[in-house]
Amino acid sequence: MSDLENKLSIIKAAIEDKKGIDMEVLDISNMTTIADYFVIVSGSSSTQVTAIIDEIESKMFLAGFDKVNKEGYTSARWILLDYDDIIVHVFHKDEREFYNLERLWSQYERNNN
Repeated sequence: MSDLENKLSIIKAAIEDKKGIDMEVLDISNMTTIADYFVIVSGSSSTQVTAIIDEIESKMFLAGFDKVNKEGYTSARWILLDYDDIIVHVFHKDEREFYNLERLWSQYERNNN
């Protein structure tokens, strides 16, 4: 298993452990150089959103993977974890519906193919 596959597996397991809602893994490697994957998931409350983030950070740290950046933790509405080749977006469910990143990236892909 490559480091990338291992990271993705750890992140998905952490999200599942905290009962993340509607997880989507988008392969963006052919669309941009910012990352290979976006992982997008929702939480039903600010408490669940931060619990998902804390679980991902803990499991990734234990596996020896450090994040590059974290944004939005204090608001707990849209938190981003950057693991260089994987960017994790954990949304409060209301924010996810508003921003709809999946739609934006699918439109980008359609327009550039």
